Amino acid sequence: MATVADQLIDVLVQSGVRRIYGVVGDSLNPVVDAVRRTGGSARGGIDWVHVRNEEAGAFAAAAEAQLTGRLAVCAGSCGPGNLHLLQGVYDAHRSGAPVLAIASHIPSTQIGTGFFQETHPQQLFAECSHYCEMVSSPEQMPRLARIAVQNAVGRRGAVVLVLPGDVSHEPAAHATGESASLGSPPAVVPAEADIARLADRIDRAEKVMIMAGAGCRDAHDEVLALAEAAGAPVGHSLRGKEFVQYSNPFDVGMSGLLGYGACYEAMHEADLVLLLGTDFPYDNFLPQRNTVQVDIDPSRMGRRSVLEFGVQGDVGATIRAVLPRLRKREDRSFLHAMLRKHERGLQRVVDAYTNEVSKHIPLHPEFVADVLDEEAAEDAVFTVDTGMCNVWAARYITPNGRRRILGSFVHGSMANALPHAIGAQAADPGRQVVAMCGDGGLAMLMGELLTLKTHALPVKAVVFNNSSLGMVKLEMLVDGLPEFGTDHDQVDFAGIARAAGLYARRAEKPGEVRDGIRDILAHDGPAVLDVVTDPNALSIPPNITAAQVKGFALAASKTVLSGGVGKMLELAKSNLRNIPRP
Repeated sequence: MATVADQLIDVLVQSGVRRIYGVVGDSLNPVVDAVRRTGGSARGGIDWVHVRNEEAGAFAAAAEAQLTGRLAVCAGSCGPGNLHLLQGVYDAHRSGAPVLAIASHIPSTQIGTGFFQETHPQQLFAECSHYCEMVSSPEQMPRLARIAVQNAVGRRGAVVLVLPGDVSHEPAAHATGESASLGSPPAVVPAEADIARLADRIDRAEKVMIMAGAGCRDAHDEVLALAEAAGAPVGHSLRGKEFVQYSNPFDVGMSGLLGYGACYEAMHEADLVLLLGTDFPYDNFLPQRNTVQVDIDPSRMGRRSVLEFGVQGDVGATIRAVLPRLRKREDRSFLHAMLRKHERGLQRVVDAYTNEVSKHIPLHPEFVADVLDEEAAEDAVFTVDTGMCNVWAARYITPNGRRRILGSFVHGSMANALPHAIGAQAADPGRQVVAMCGDGGLAMLMGELLTLKTHALPVKAVVFNNSSLGMVKLEMLVDGLPEFGTDHDQVDFAGIARAAGLYARRAEKPGEVRDGIRDILAHDGPAVLDVVTDPNALSIPPNITAAQVKGFALAASKTVLSGGVGKMLELAKSNLRNIPRP
């Protein structure tokens, strides 16, 4: 006889789920056994991907969901298992990844008694999910499971089913039946009046600038067509980089503390800034005037910037509707000026900062990232740890429309790169997946190296090993504080990886970097390259005065953190070839 757990797994199979990431445990055992009895994905069922920490399982599910666009699932046992799961579920939800988390619970008769490992999962997960409900009786299944799936897929975020262990083991009360899940999301076209208003505002502006985000994922061609029509430079957020920057002759870089180029200047000199599909969080980088926002989610309208007005709609559909209404713009002076400023700014910092970088010992991390970009596959998936690895990905990983760049770009969690890589690789075993790991992040969830070994996942981990929490150090200096607690002992991660049964190399000299990267990328199986990098590569001079510290948060993106952007300089130079000289 089918159990409640069987019904849940049947609903997930019907929804296209092929694996669940998690750690087995007593309250979760009926669900795990139901997974076992499906026979695995090879027989049309579900695989159990054993991770070493439930947090990593949720990260892995988030990466799979972002890479495939389909529902992914993670699970944790009651009490501590749920609490470990929580961090990764937060990341999935804030990234808009359709993830279903199975949070098993203590026996239903013990809830409210202070029982062993008792927590309150519905309260814990309420803030990081679109839907969080407890299955308290067999009669609620499979209905609640299908509602949860629809919320995850339809609303693009995390959902949680809380399932007491005794309830999951009970016989099913209803037949599971068959039910198709939600199809592809629709393209929302704005109201006619909004389209007309937007077209009129673009035509009236003399200097139009586009700031593009992850909401432009399926609208690359439309964004470039709008830039061409409006003579607009195009900047992007970190999440928007992979979707907007490639094959873009209007590119002026990125804004924010990790930014570079002329994006900031273009926004502040424009008399119309179009925020397209971006929820860029740093309001102090936005001009707070002359701004119109286009977004499919009305809750994002105006929460970062003062707006003239907002337009609710899919970015691609909105642009397609507005383009025929725009007059042909002959004046390209603003665009050309910003492209020149972009190139000059990059040239200045590259000349000043990266001189003979390929000969420097300890290794400059941007040199490592540059070589990795050159050697990685054209369709590689890069997963990026929070911190300085974000900087290297932003500056040196070149998007081309086929590569993907995944990170905890909204939640900002440490230790995400390796577990994200696990999910990406499990979802697409034949694709090259590269984890750009900070040593601090890897140390947090280092046990997941064992997960690579257990499941023979051919992830390639490049560890930027500077024995320092580099971004934290920079944050302290930006705030005028002396660095403290950021540096730690040197660790031989290659040695640890070998002890875990993985192929590993260590690079300490410039001549060892390219050979090391080529070697691990070519290795048939999981591999680690431990690269010893300079902990002071982006440090700020220690004698900054109080007056200099004031306002430094904005200056950082334009000066100190503009170092190491050689690959972006090449793109900027190529764009300048197409415009007339002043």
